[in-house]
Amino acid sequence: MASVASEKKKQKKQKKQKKREKQSLSELKTMGQQLLTSRAHVNNLPFLLTFINPTSTPQYALESLLSLQSFFTPLIPKLPSSSSRHPDSDPDPEFIYLTWLRAKFDELTQSLIDLVVSSQSDGALREVVLDSIMEFVKVGNGGKFHTAIYHKLLRAIVRSELGVDDIVLDMLAEKYFNYVDVRYFTYSSLEKLARTLEREENKEVSQDGNDLLSRPSIELSIQKMYKLLACIQPLEAVEEKLEMWNDSGTLLGKSNDKVLSPKNAAKKMKLKFTKAWISFLSLPLPLDVYKEVLVTLHQSVISHLSNPIMLCDFLTRSYDIGGVVSVMALSSLFILMTQHGLEYPNFYNKLYALLEPSVFMAKHRSKFFQLLDSCLKSSLLPAYLAAAFCKKLSRLALFAPPSGALVIVALVHNLLQRHPSINFLVHREIGPDTTLDTSEEKSSPEGANRDLFQEKPGIDHFKNEENDPKATNAMRSSLWEIDTLRHHYSPPVSRFALSLANDLAVRARTPELAVSDFSSGSYATIFGDEIRRRVKQVPLAFYKTTPSCLFSEMDFPGWTFKSTANDDASSKRKRVDSV
Repeated sequence: MASVASEKKKQKKQKKQKKREKQSLSELKTMGQQLLTSRAHVNNLPFLLTFINPTSTPQYALESLLSLQSFFTPLIPKLPSSSSRHPDSDPDPEFIYLTWLRAKFDELTQSLIDLVVSSQSDGALREVVLDSIMEFVKVGNGGKFHTAIYHKLLRAIVRSELGVDDIVLDMLAEKYFNYVDVRYFTYSSLEKLARTLEREENKEVSQDGNDLLSRPSIELSIQKMYKLLACIQPLEAVEEKLEMWNDSGTLLGKSNDKVLSPKNAAKKMKLKFTKAWISFLSLPLPLDVYKEVLVTLHQSVISHLSNPIMLCDFLTRSYDIGGVVSVMALSSLFILMTQHGLEYPNFYNKLYALLEPSVFMAKHRSKFFQLLDSCLKSSLLPAYLAAAFCKKLSRLALFAPPSGALVIVALVHNLLQRHPSINFLVHREIGPDTTLDTSEEKSSPEGANRDLFQEKPGIDHFKNEENDPKATNAMRSSLWEIDTLRHHYSPPVSRFALSLANDLAVRARTPELAVSDFSSGSYATIFGDEIRRRVKQVPLAFYKTTPSCLFSEMDFPGWTFKSTANDDASSKRKRVDSV
């Protein structure tokens, strides 16, 4: 019986499809005109609605849309809400009619949203449909901004299979994100969507009864949410006139709202901006989105938050991950610490752990080295901490490329300039009497506290693998690695290391080096600088007379070179005779 019923439904659907195909475009125009001229033809409305779907011919869908939009636009303020009901005891025909129109209007908006998020639809048609939806959003709530329709639109876009580069997202951002109220309700909707995704992450069924998105679909939704957030420009110029999409000039979609001043509007926008971003950052971000967020966070987000400290959990969690993610989180975390009073006790321990050879190949190494120099600028840093960073950087110079060695020399130069208490690392002498190691000295307390250099001269006690700067024994070491750079195979590195000793000799008159001048270096930049460098003295081979041989007697002292021209001639004659 069930199969027979389904077969009948299928046949009925096919008949309706054939009937629609028989209708010509001119007939659709006629039906639309009849709908607009007389209430007697209101039954044309459900038929026109059937053409608003992704599978319809674009011309038919467009013609139906134009007629339906013209019909509903003047009636929207008169339509009751979707949840309102009339008492059954005294039914009003007019109210019943308007309630039926409200149901058809809701069906129309849902069909338009389904069409605009369908990749099967024509691109030009989707643009027209998006404009129609935004027109309904503009006046669909009694002349005010219709937040429900706009939220349905954003929810459909985010949860659909549309790609991040789809034209719908670009059209929405280009056409409507310059309006303050659209930006405001975009933040509000994205906050709700982010919280919904977070709640549904570990559930089997969503709250609205639909199946949950798969993991790839969730990542795609997060990518689209990030694109929408990144496309919205924060409200900065509060003194300028606010440009609203809704003509009423209100920012909230309630009847008792007053027109907000630019200052109050900016305050409300900042609150919505903060809630949207904090909710978004609580989601399990894909790695590519994670990195993009960390790159732009300190430039485009922190300064516009109502309370930047709310980012501390996200940033500290990112900073604790290690590797490239920690390097990228350093900029924002440094701003919170220096400008907003964030206390992070393990900051320097985590920063010390980031000093690895891989950091010289990172994409954002230039910004990292500049921030590293800024973080170590305070003169209140303990001597052991400054010595640990100085020694760790010096050890990395043995493994770094030439461009990295230049940065290290600049950083070590600045550290020694700022912290005179660690200048003993530059040169530590060991006298001939320091090798004494008697049993009495070992047993006495003074002997136990004696510097290890006195016990085992010539051994570097620095623990390179230790991540705690306090336990690295950097204070009992020396910067012998920097001395080896004077014999580096790259001339710029060897010259720069040699100049470090000269600068330390006149430390009071030597300014700090700008790390930004060296942090963006590479093999290409070093090679280019060497080509452009004007050399005063060039080693050339100069001879007063044309040399008669390849080597002279002065090249090889104690050796003599005799001419063998006669021997060569005789050997040639012998070869000719033998032939």
